Amino acid sequence: MKLHINIDKSITESEILITTDQMTEEVNRIVDFINRIEETGTMLSGIRNGRVELLDQEKLIRIYAENGRVYARTDRDSYQLKLRLYELEERLDSSLFVRISNSEIVNLKKVKSLDLSFTGTICMELTNGEVSYVSRRYVARIKKLLGL
Repeated sequence: MKLHINIDKSITESEILITTDQMTEEVNRIVDFINRIEETGTMLSGIRNGRVELLDQEKLIRIYAENGRVYARTDRDSYQLKLRLYELEERLDSSLFVRISNSEIVNLKKVKSLDLSFTGTICMELTNGEVSYVSRRYVARIKKLLGL
């Protein structure tokens, strides 16, 4: 497969053109990917090892702030993001992602279990083995969201 990108300063809206001799599974996957991006209205990019990579929201486990920077964590890697948490909160799919503290957003589909035994907080075990804590300020909202 060849990829051509044509940068034209006179264009006001991006256009994607796929030229092929037949519809293949590969072309269908590309079309599905583009449709998902359009449905959520957002695409995220992260920096890892000096390279910018496009990030699929469904693969993100958590997004967190640390030492003045924002990072996104997947099963395999960690990426630095250029956006602030409040900007990401607006762009992320609200049916998947929830703010659990001033410094963290988690993907609810990546929560393995909840431990409610801690007084005033919730301990979340994530699918990658990491543990995150819901701050007291967000506990009531999380409980309501999860029907607890």
